[in-house]
Amino acid sequence: MTRKTDPETEKPVPPSKEDRLKAALKANLQRRKAQAKARQAPEENED
Repeated sequence: MTRKTDPETEKPVPPSKEDRLKAALKANLQRRKAQAKARQAPEENED
């Protein structure tokens, strides 16, 4: 006999608030670093 699993019990657990905040902070930092790098690149080529 095979056991059928309940689809509701197989759903992944949603990330906690702390995990969501960590991910948002990491994405924000990466975006800001990319923006800062993009701002500096044209200035170096002007000389």
